[in-house]
Amino acid sequence: MKKTFTEPRSYKVVKSNAIIQRSRFTLSTQEQKIVLFLISKIKPDDTEFSEHNFDIADFCKVCGIDYDNGKNYENVKASIKTLADKSAWVSVDDKREILVRWINAVVVDKGSGKVAIKLDDNLKPYLLQLKERFTQYELYYVLGMKSQYSLRLYELLRSYEYEHRPIAIGIDELKKKLFAEGYARFPDFKRFVLDIAIREINALSDIKVSFGVEKEGRRFATLVFTVEMKKELQERLDTWASIESRLNP
Repeated sequence: MKKTFTEPRSYKVVKSNAIIQRSRFTLSTQEQKIVLFLISKIKPDDTEFSEHNFDIADFCKVCGIDYDNGKNYENVKASIKTLADKSAWVSVDDKREILVRWINAVVVDKGSGKVAIKLDDNLKPYLLQLKERFTQYELYYVLGMKSQYSLRLYELLRSYEYEHRPIAIGIDELKKKLFAEGYARFPDFKRFVLDIAIREINALSDIKVSFGVEKEGRRFATLVFTVEMKKELQERLDTWASIESRLNP
């Protein structure tokens, strides 16, 4: 039986906590979704990255993008091209960072609209054969998000959720991880990054998040996040309805 475009939305994204917690990168919302879409295609027993072939139209359907719109078709191709030129820093320890690329070997067939993409081999330690210290979630829970900061913060908080305790992150450290250092004033960072991200995470994901702010003297220094999985049926039903309203307006 042919798979519908809704089935890939339930595929699992599985990533090492190391690349989630120790990386810093700047990707647009669409670029992040392309990477997560590719990661969701990895099978648990894979030992190497395969070349993934898909229709740009199918990707748009999965992500709730107007796939009949020629402009969006071109935008996805442009995002793939930009993504191929981008990389991420991952901290190995306190003294060393390594630079990893996201994708390589991109081929687009103009006639069929198909794309062939392979994830970069430098990502293998963070995505393949993971046995411990990893985070897993359904692709579905990030597809409705529109802010690039929402996706990144969701993954970061999700990677700590298993500890079942408040998560303290320095504000400067979080800005660095989100590439949001341009918001020098905390009120601006809160308004344009945090508030939007938390609102989307609470409405569209499988967790609910709240946070408080701790000061050092007069300076806003640390954010303390409380993260809970949504367990109540009504909470999950409301979340699914919110996601569907974004993906199928």
